[in-house]
Amino acid sequence: MNIERSILNKLAQWKERPDRKPLIVQGARQIGKTTAIRMFGERNYKYFAEFNFDKSEELKELFRRTKDVRRIIQELALFTEVPLRIGETLLFFDEIQECEEALNTLKYFDEDASEYHIVAAGSLLGVALNRTGKTFPVGKVNFLQMYPVTFKEYLACADERLYRFVEELQEIAPLPTIVANQLAEHYRRYLVCGGLPYVTRAMLDGEGLGNIEERLGELLKAYANDFSKHVERKDITRIHEIWQSLPSQLARENKKFIFRVVREGARAREYDAALQWLVLAGMVYRVKLTETPRLPLSFYEDTTAFKAYILDVGLLRKLAHLPAEVLLSSNEMFTEFKGAVAENQVLVSLLAQGYETPHYWTLQGNKAEVDFLVQDGLNILPIEVKSEERISGKSFAEYDKKYNPELRVRYSMKNLKKDGNLLNIPLYLADWTRQLTRL
Repeated sequence: MNIERSILNKLAQWKERPDRKPLIVQGARQIGKTTAIRMFGERNYKYFAEFNFDKSEELKELFRRTKDVRRIIQELALFTEVPLRIGETLLFFDEIQECEEALNTLKYFDEDASEYHIVAAGSLLGVALNRTGKTFPVGKVNFLQMYPVTFKEYLACADERLYRFVEELQEIAPLPTIVANQLAEHYRRYLVCGGLPYVTRAMLDGEGLGNIEERLGELLKAYANDFSKHVERKDITRIHEIWQSLPSQLARENKKFIFRVVREGARAREYDAALQWLVLAGMVYRVKLTETPRLPLSFYEDTTAFKAYILDVGLLRKLAHLPAEVLLSSNEMFTEFKGAVAENQVLVSLLAQGYETPHYWTLQGNKAEVDFLVQDGLNILPIEVKSEERISGKSFAEYDKKYNPELRVRYSMKNLKKDGNLLNIPLYLADWTRQLTRL
């Protein structure tokens, strides 16, 4: 089953921009970048020409020989049977991080041949740029961040009528019970497979839990291979240790990342480079602490205290060896870890909607904690996440009493409802947060 990705709309908007520049699509491996760009090219252009820098040394050599974009276009024509016509052909440079010279040439395409439509993708682009120490000149390229398949995208494939119902919500009011129950069932199934297309399609196609578990296992091995292929030797073991420790970090009541959980006696200065590699690769999100919820949040952050989340809940579940049945049921088993899964999924949902990376808040002395704070225009939106219907939380009330925010958001499995400044959004509607907070 083909999954309609929301990034296709953003790519179409890029195509029509009068100030369009070469576009770089970033994101972790295995999230569907190449498939989405191919789909966009085939739908929106007469011709689509793909060039993969991971598969051709001759292609790399071309960009090493010259920075003359007119000559590059002439020679690229030798690598494809597709005509490279202005406005009619989309040129796709895949795995561009494998060729530093091709990355640098994008700025010359903007300056000397901006009439050509160019999209580049690179799974480890952040790592490559950090390793070379090179950056792009400001204003010479456009960037677009991509994330795993969202629940919204999943639902559109799984049940289009239900998806349309949610899309057309016009007020904050409890959903009909039958709708809420069906959404909750789809959401739990999504938590089992996660948003990596190779696995998500298996769930949508009804291939069974056995196949889903097998595919998740394959992807975990593929990521582990990346650690060995693309990392300095001294950091390989440390990256593995951090990656394996993440479920334990998130299962704790206090989810602050602790290096000694990685390995007894581990110190931040020894492991920070390994953690940063995972962040640059898009595999880990770092949420930093702030004790002062003022704008801009980044100005008041404590860089020594943070929480670390995984790019995808399916991987998180598999990495933790958590049986699918735990998430498919609504019982109280594994409460702490179900809370970690819910919190991880809410974070990825917020990022996919375009919110800046959230922070989290604690009252001095860890007397209270709010899961996330996000900047929403000129407001700071405090967020609490509960995995089921039990919603008692003194910390959220403490934050409200201390700062009196215009709006608070609690995600839980309770129905959609607003009481005063508290908006309860069901976890299965997290992807609609921007719309719901404006109703």
